[in-house]
Amino acid sequence: MKAHQFHLAAGLGCLALLGFAVFYLQDAIGLLPCPLCVMQRIAFILFAFTALVAAAHRPAGAARWVYAGLLDLWATLGAAVAAWQVYLTYRPHAAECGISPEERFLNGLPLAKWWPAMFEANGDCTRVDWKFLGLSIPELSLIAFILLSFVAIYAALRPAPR
Repeated sequence: MKAHQFHLAAGLGCLALLGFAVFYLQDAIGLLPCPLCVMQRIAFILFAFTALVAAAHRPAGAARWVYAGLLDLWATLGAAVAAWQVYLTYRPHAAECGISPEERFLNGLPLAKWWPAMFEANGDCTRVDWKFLGLSIPELSLIAFILLSFVAIYAALRPAPR
């Protein structure tokens, strides 16, 4: 596979994860996203947008590393938020994650007004209401961000197209 194919697959994969979160977990099951979930969604969107632009651009030389750096930044930020949420699920009294300044801030952003189903934060970050293969949503999100980081670096290390 060429670098742009990795970028395309990663970008579409992020969009699929977002679609699953909104249309299944939120709409079908009724889970509400918490502030940390919304921040992870933003990281997935930034990663997807950057990856799809990289796939269309098919960068060479230093531009490949610029895209890799941006993609790795979004994945690292998303992983940090997901890791914090994983910690909170195991230690729910470590920090409050109810109606917090973060929730008020996120719900005050234009994104939450334009697309509340995607960006309005109303859930509790410490609750685990759904699992897949024994892993909670933040744990699965953390794994996804780590994999996306590897994909970004691997795509940059691929030989340049000729």
